[in-house]
This record gives sequence, C-alpha cells and structure tokens, in this order.
Amino acid sequence: MTDARPVTRPWLALAGLTLGVMVTNGFARFAYGLILPAMKSELDWSYAQAGWLNTANALGYVVGAVLTLLLIGRIAPARLFSFGLIATTASLLATGVEATMGWQTFWRIAAGVFGAMSFSTASVLTARLFPGDAKRNALAIAILFGTGGGLGIMLAGASLPLMLAAWGPSSWRFGWYIIGGLSVVAMPLGLWSARALHVPAPRNTAAGGLALRRLWRELAGYAGFAMGYIVYLTFLGAWMADQDASAPLIAGVWIILGVALILSPFVWRGVLARHRSGRPLAMILTGIAIGSALPVVLPAGGAVVISAIVFGLCVFMAPGAITSFIRQNLPPESWAATMSLFTVVFAVAQTIGPFAAGAIGDATGNIGSGLLVAAAILLTGAALVAFQKPLD
Repeated sequence: MTDARPVTRPWLALAGLTLGVMVTNGFARFAYGLILPAMKSELDWSYAQAGWLNTANALGYVVGAVLTLLLIGRIAPARLFSFGLIATTASLLATGVEATMGWQTFWRIAAGVFGAMSFSTASVLTARLFPGDAKRNALAIAILFGTGGGLGIMLAGASLPLMLAAWGPSSWRFGWYIIGGLSVVAMPLGLWSARALHVPAPRNTAAGGLALRRLWRELAGYAGFAMGYIVYLTFLGAWMADQDASAPLIAGVWIILGVALILSPFVWRGVLARHRSGRPLAMILTGIAIGSALPVVLPAGGAVVISAIVFGLCVFMAPGAITSFIRQNLPPESWAATMSLFTVVFAVAQTIGPFAAGAIGDATGNIGSGLLVAAAILLTGAALVAFQKPLD
C-alpha cells in the first residue's frame, strides 16, 4: 500500500468518501428508523417484525464485512468502495418497489452486504489522505464517520417525517425513493474520490495473531457498541410516535441529531489524536449509553432533544476511535485486514440489537424497555474497553 499515488486534493477526496458513508450509513442503515413507523402502521407489523428488517440489514453487513476481509488482499480498496456505493444506491431504490416481507428482507440484506464493502474501505482510504500528520489524520477519520452519517440523518430527518405526515403511512415507498435519489446525486463525487486515491490492494494483510490477543478489550467494546447503538437509531422514531410526538418534533429531533453528528468530529479530534489506548472508545460508549437512556428515564420536557445531542456527539465517533486506534498501534500493512476484522465483529454483534429490542418491546408493551437494555450493554462495553492499553 505504500506505492499509492499522492492525493493532490485530499479534502475534496475526503468529501467524496464522506458522501459515500452518508449513503451506506446515514441512508441505507439509519433512515429506516424514520420510515419504520409508517411501514409498521400500514403493513400491520409487530415491533419484532419491524426490528427484523434492520437485523436483516445487519446480517447482510456480516456477509459484506467477511467478503471485504477475503477480497481486500486481491482487489484494490478503491474498487470495493466504488462497487459498494453503486450497489447500495440501487438497493435503496429497489426497497420501495414491493411491500412483501420477502422483498423487503432481500433488499435490506443487499444494502447491508454492499454497504459494508464501502464502509470498511472508506476508512482504509481515509487513513492514507494525510501521511505523517497525526492531527489531520484524526480529523479526517472523525469527519468521515461523523459528518457522513450525520448528513444522511439530517437530510432524512428534514424530509421523511413531514412527507409521511402530509401524505400518510401509505407513502412510505416514496421515503425510499427520496433517499435513493439523494444517493444518486452523491455518487459522482464518491466515485471520483475512489479513483483519485486508488490505493492498491495491500501486499500483506495479516493482522497479526499476537496483536489480536492484546486488543481483545477493544474488540469487546466495539461489539458492545454494535449491539447497543443500533437500537436507538432503529426505534427512536417509533418510540416518539408511541408518545404521540408530532411530525415536526420528530423531524426536529432527527435534524438536531444529524447536526450533532456533523459537529462531533470537532469535539473528539483532539481526544483521538492524543490517546493510543481504549480510553476514547470508553468515553464514547458512555455518552451513547446516556443518550439512549435519557428519553425513557426522563420522558417529559426536552429530554429527547438533549438525548439527541448527547447521542449524536458520540455515536459515529466509535468507528473513528477504532480506526485511530488501529492506525496508531499497528503497522500500515495490517490496517486493512485489522479494520475488516473489526468490521466483521461489529457486523455480527449488531445483528442482535434490533430484533432483540423489538421482542423486548413486544413483551413489555413499551419499546423504551429495549432502549434501556441497549444502554446497559453500552456501559458494559465501556467498562471493558477502559482497560485497553496501547500496543508496543
């Protein structure tokens, strides 16, 4: 990977990669939380059925992460990123075509498979933008995850709740067409960025057995993140609908969440640059847990707004913390394989969250119970990763 061409416009390339994450994370994985209440109402789903579709997406993510791990040594990361971006966009557009559970499951899985390819390789490409500059690298990695997902959530929040309120639950198909169309608009710059970077397939992708045995706490913390964070983004809209929140309030909370996500890189860049240990991830997981529990513990007043701010300032910095940890502790030739391994662990763990939280919500009659369980899992992950030391 050391013979990659220098990037003459690294910030523009970062913008394209960030738009790719907007599609694969903000749209393909999390906009569903806004469309879910309408689909649940129109199609008469239980919480478990609604949660299943995000679990299906997560299962697809497992397949995509494993495929990326197998292919990263043979195919250039830029090509995997580009293919994943194109295929994810097509999957979003296809999701709105048919209402049957089989059709929805297939395309949610497909979006997970292809989204994982783009997401995993986007971090590898970003880590190469500013060689030798730790502060700019930390900022670039933070922007990739925070701004990419945040922009997607903000755009979805600004459009989907109001559209669904105006046109009714039966208009859920147009929600998928809206985010699919926005993905088409974002695609050209993302593809240009991949061509501009053109990082070759790594010659040596071994992550190193000794290193993996010494970073198990970081892996465990990331698994806790995966199980916990997805519950909030899947069911926050449904929880607010159950509380009779208005469409403008739901839209406002999601816009605030997206803005907080966009600002999060500037909050965390110093922390990511200074620490080689598991401390940044532990702090981030604690913030996500607080944000997840707040609207349930304090359902009255502006707690849900505070929750969106706290959650948004933390949630997408977890992948940034992992990427920064890998970059500061491991040799460059092992970055791609190690990041792919973390993505596999993340993908497997997040399959549990949505369906389990939905089942808890059905059993208790309140999806808030699932949010509280997710907060407990996040705090457990934070406690484990707090003891992760830097690697020599």
